[in-house]
Amino acid sequence: MTIIAPSILAADFAKLGEEARAVEAAGADWLHVDVMDGHFVPNITLGPDIVKALRSHVSIPFDVHLMIAPVDPFLEAFREAGADIISVHPESGPHLNRTLKRIRELGAKAGVVFNPSTPPEVIEWMMDEVDQVLVMSINPGFGGQSFMRSQLAKITRLRAMIDATGRDIPLEVDGGVNPETARLCVEAGATALVAGTAVFKGGPSAYADNIRALRGPSPGGA
Repeated sequence: MTIIAPSILAADFAKLGEEARAVEAAGADWLHVDVMDGHFVPNITLGPDIVKALRSHVSIPFDVHLMIAPVDPFLEAFREAGADIISVHPESGPHLNRTLKRIRELGAKAGVVFNPSTPPEVIEWMMDEVDQVLVMSINPGFGGQSFMRSQLAKITRLRAMIDATGRDIPLEVDGGVNPETARLCVEAGATALVAGTAVFKGGPSAYADNIRALRGPSPGGA
């Protein structure tokens, strides 16, 4: 079953704890946390203190996407705050391999994020160090952008690279994900989906239905 990771960036910031509990109760598998520094991407969101404050509200894994540069000085702070998965961009530091090793040393799973222009080959010779792959189907920095269909071919290429390892590495997609594009992503090989507006629209009473719509039909057509 497809992993659904609601992006807390689309939640009501006046009641983040309540929102996190609501999406967990609605069936979310992970909580996706977008961290932006206003430098690597053109927006500023939140830091490790907010991650730490949210951690006690839910038990699902925290999927933390660091859009900051340089990224290495902040790995420990986000791990200590409660990040279970820490994903970084190859462009956010000089030595991606070393960064991934450090994330694992801290006890978190290490992910690599692909901007629309980042080629899959950037991880070709270091797949053993990768625990998760995240494909951005928009340019990172702001929510509400339209899905870039050009990234479907990249998802397919990365799916083949992952399958060749024989390892169970989640292939996640973030950006413009809704029930229609979710289906395209899964058909291309994605196993995890980040969604903001598509989950949080309609308020807490709608979250469960929104998540079910993103998952699509269960095996057997139920």
